Amino acid sequence: MPTDPSHLSRRDILKSAVGTSVVGGLAMAGTAAAAENPATTQLPPEDFKASGKRIKQSVMAWCFNPMPMEELIPACAKMGLVGMEGLDKKWYPLMKEHGLKVSLAQGHNFNKGPVDASLHPMLEARLKESIDTAVEWDCKNVITFTGMSVEGQSFEQGTKNCVDFFKKIVPYAEEKNVTLVMEHLNSRDDSHPMKGHPGYFGDDVDHCIDIIKQVDSPNFKLLFDFYHVQIMNGDVTRRFQQLLPYIGHLHTAGNPGRCEIDENQEMNYAAIIRAVAESDYDGYVVQEYIPTWDDKIAALRHGVALCDV
Repeated sequence: MPTDPSHLSRRDILKSAVGTSVVGGLAMAGTAAAAENPATTQLPPEDFKASGKRIKQSVMAWCFNPMPMEELIPACAKMGLVGMEGLDKKWYPLMKEHGLKVSLAQGHNFNKGPVDASLHPMLEARLKESIDTAVEWDCKNVITFTGMSVEGQSFEQGTKNCVDFFKKIVPYAEEKNVTLVMEHLNSRDDSHPMKGHPGYFGDDVDHCIDIIKQVDSPNFKLLFDFYHVQIMNGDVTRRFQQLLPYIGHLHTAGNPGRCEIDENQEMNYAAIIRAVAESDYDGYVVQEYIPTWDDKIAALRHGVALCDV
């Protein structure tokens, strides 16, 4: 662009003026947003209760540690959640008292999975026990994982180990009418032990789908976590839509940082949840973010309200 004003055309002058106006406006908006406390912006009232018309919501309880379950459970029921997961089964009776279902039963830890063939006997016993617990509490899904990669083992052998194991255990799930949902986890974030899992074998969602296809059972599906998929693969809305026949459970969290699903992270959850509501998905949408706000219940209520479409 010419630097001498006498050489500027009318179009150049207008473009310059508009550009200055837009940049200035964005700068002012950014300053205003930064000055706001996210816990006090667009926050639903304390008596908000989700309608649950198109989205049935749950929460991953571990994210709210060390909040006492005696406080969290009634708070979840009050705001219209219909399920909880990620808490010790000793709390299941209290959940039931408040009308909350067990949305997902714990299978085994993410770091020890069937990619390691030496763990198969232990994992089989553990998953059968978890499936029985799920049946007892009218829970339809049990979580499972691939586990961490085994040093010196080939990718192909690791995949075969997973497929062989799940083919062996899935008939028990079919018999009990329970679905095993295998979670895809990101291996990129090493900032926190629960924000990312370096070395996790099932860190590519397409690879996880390949394992699920090879097992070939309606009772073995994918736990699609928008946070992990965003980090490793991206294009989360379209991936959700394309992979829907293989998806049995959904988790949310903001990225980066596994934070609230508010305007301070990169994913547009309003659009994502609309896509979920407009699909044939009928499972749970589970809030699994680690609250950064001082008021953790308010942080959860915000996410629940955002997903109540």
